[in-house]
Amino acid sequence: MTAAPRHCTIVPPFVLDRLAEQGHEAARRSLALDTLHRESRLATVLPGAAPAHELSRTIGDARHSRRLPGRTVRTEGGPVSADTTVNRAYDGLGATFALFEEVYGRHSIDGAWLPLDATVHYGRDYDNAFWDGSRMVFGDGDGVIFVDFTSCVDVIGHELAHGVTQYTAGLDYQGQSGALNESLSDVFGSLVKQYALGQHAEQADWLIGAGLLAPGVHGVALRSMKDPGTAYDDERLGKDPQPAHMDDYVDTVQDNGGVHINSGIPNHAFYLVATALRGPAWECAGQIWYDTVTAGGLAHGADFATFARATVTAARRRFDATAADTVTAAWSEVGISTA
Repeated sequence: MTAAPRHCTIVPPFVLDRLAEQGHEAARRSLALDTLHRESRLATVLPGAAPAHELSRTIGDARHSRRLPGRTVRTEGGPVSADTTVNRAYDGLGATFALFEEVYGRHSIDGAWLPLDATVHYGRDYDNAFWDGSRMVFGDGDGVIFVDFTSCVDVIGHELAHGVTQYTAGLDYQGQSGALNESLSDVFGSLVKQYALGQHAEQADWLIGAGLLAPGVHGVALRSMKDPGTAYDDERLGKDPQPAHMDDYVDTVQDNGGVHINSGIPNHAFYLVATALRGPAWECAGQIWYDTVTAGGLAHGADFATFARATVTAARRRFDATAADTVTAAWSEVGISTA
């Protein structure tokens, strides 16, 4: 049984809140849409044809409306579209499928050949992208703060990875379990990009959403796994609030208890593991995290320490004591004991 699908967005609500307070109309409209989606439980998984047991993608075009799934504009194996946004969405779905299928032997997001569907050109100047429990939805951005949300393959991987968590650990989207949910999406989103580019851990930028900020915005991405809290520092966006250590953990009622903020702590732990083990991050560090989330032993409300202990166990089981010690040391460096 899967967890109830959540409306998970790539841009945190506190970022859009700040922009809206400054009179940014696109942010205000985007916030209103996100609230509507959460309240209406937009996601509805309808019964469909039997799975094809292969990659199956369908891209719809909302044509700046809010109607889903939109007009079908590209299907699996179909011709390249004249619309770059359509092609980027199609390719991003394929890159995410490739990581999970080729590296971890997972047959699509649900492990049972779930078709990968997406809708582009959603709304007008919509400043977000989200997974609604059954499909990806992309806004075009407003061109002032954010550009087209299909621009970053790690953003696509991040949102689809929420589906993997939905179908496996089902982590509650609140507090530390919610921050773990967000962190897992950042981890696998980054691995999707690294795998597509053939990068080793030491070559990767470890940024989530690099290239998503419009020209003139002072920042490099939405988040940094290498150095949480440094992704942006802009008069309009504010300063990246992510901590890298439990000493700086943020207690807040906003953002479901800071799920997009405190995810910086487990994000940094993964970065430390991946760079210590070196080589392709998906092979060892990624395998440990994948084993942890799919093993079936995590409670829906697991906190950081519970998850950390589970990764140590997974490292020892899959690899050896040296890998487990590396994982233990990384969690210790961000202030979490696995004892």
